[in-house]
Amino acid sequence: MSLKPYLFAGALALIPALAAAQMQVEDPYARAASAAAISGAAFMAVTNPTDTDDRILGARSDVAERVELHTHIQTDEGVMRMVEVEEGIPLPAGETVMLQRGGLHVMFLGLTRPLNHGDEIEITLEFETAEPLTVTVPVDLERMPAHGGMTMQHGNGHGG
Repeated sequence: MSLKPYLFAGALALIPALAAAQMQVEDPYARAASAAAISGAAFMAVTNPTDTDDRILGARSDVAERVELHTHIQTDEGVMRMVEVEEGIPLPAGETVMLQRGGLHVMFLGLTRPLNHGDEIEITLEFETAEPLTVTVPVDLERMPAHGGMTMQHGNGHGG
């Protein structure tokens, strides 16, 4: 009696478990500050469905010369300032991290083309342990922030 059919069936049974372990992205969208902008940003919800903590280490896209992970910090003067998150974004097991306006986000520096409303761009998220995940992101220049307006100053003089 051959074990091949049993081994094959066992391997097939693992495929859904492996597929379910991939990071998940919901409600992605990107924006540029204006039609002449040199910078832009992307926002999304990233879920870690695994039982292991992970970290978003970075992102790649062909729409910008540099792509960085950013957040906002409040200065002593009460002004929100944008800064790079060099250590990456923690992604705890079984949790969702919101990349949103006024908080954590993907920053595009030195746009290589305009981000026009209705366009789609690709962003590849890189993780500490999970495989990279490429996401198609619509450009939505009409979406309003959920938290209202705030005064911001960009820490590295990127503008946008």
